Amino acid sequence: MEIFIQNTVLWIESSKYILLFIGTIFEGPVVMMVSGFLYRLGQFDLLPMYIALVSGDFTADILWYCVGRFGTRNVLFKYGHFMGITPEILEKVENRFKHYHEKILIISKLTMGMGFAFIVLIVAGIFKVPFKKYVILNLIGGFIWTAFVIAIGYFLGNIFLIITGPMKIVFAIFILVAFIFGIRYANQYLKKKEI
Repeated sequence: MEIFIQNTVLWIESSKYILLFIGTIFEGPVVMMVSGFLYRLGQFDLLPMYIALVSGDFTADILWYCVGRFGTRNVLFKYGHFMGITPEILEKVENRFKHYHEKILIISKLTMGMGFAFIVLIVAGIFKVPFKKYVILNLIGGFIWTAFVIAIGYFLGNIFLIITGPMKIVFAIFILVAFIFGIRYANQYLKKKEI
């Protein structure tokens, strides 16, 4: 059992940037914040960490764009409720999107989508925003957003280093849980608001 644990730790250490990339595809902001925290504790090198996080976030954005671009409107209306896409939400976003898609893409990236992140990206695909423009806007927003969230994690790492004893574990768990619930609450709140 001890050999298994040692091998697992070695595998995680050698694959940590790939794991960051994959984790960011599924839960970007949380992985970014935790990465900033761990960077402050000396577990990552800044440049490879930053590239892995931006790449994972960008990959997720491309996947959502492809869902909109190659999926059909009828499929979204029929099965969208499984992902939180209701016809009302889609219609709200579409109306604004027609006139302001460039601003919406940048603002969505910098504000976690104001509660509609993946819906905005899907709608970009539905309206066939030119892929080059989509890539440029998402990369600009992604570089800024990723740096911001890493910075939050980094400064929380500073606080963590000041705390002593078993309170370190309590603090780390509290911050992670508070951040996750904060993101979920903000998304739910913003979904209820008018765009």
